[in-house]
Amino acid sequence: MRKAFSLVELMIVVAVLGILAAIVVPEFRSYGTQANESATKNNLYLLRAGIELYAVRHNGVPPGYPADNIGAPVSQDEFRAQMVDGGYLQKMPRNSFNNLDTLDMIPNGAALPAEATGGYGWIYQPQSKTIRLDWPGTDKKGIRYYDY
Repeated sequence: MRKAFSLVELMIVVAVLGILAAIVVPEFRSYGTQANESATKNNLYLLRAGIELYAVRHNGVPPGYPADNIGAPVSQDEFRAQMVDGGYLQKMPRNSFNNLDTLDMIPNGAALPAEATGGYGWIYQPQSKTIRLDWPGTDKKGIRYYDY
């Protein structure tokens, strides 16, 4: 009487499990990307709302300018102090793709970069109150993350 599986039976089971894994694993990966996209959209909403609220309360001057002087050079540290210490954000949100919360501050008169590099968490131009995600690539719909 036989009490064990044969080598052929074990190989068939392993092959079936491998096929199932090849089908299921890509689905789980897309859920992680979808979660990052949703978190990013939410963080951008919070940042944009905080920037607008700050500007409304400071006579149209957006955060990032020392002492609300639009002639002064923009500063990442000043932005953080004004937004977080000022109560507009609980903390500086992180880019959910690269886990960075740093800002690439675009000075007055300079154009926003054409493409994201992924070297910062966010790209911010106080002069236009524009904040963007610094992450290259596109989502499933073909929309650049930079254009969120």
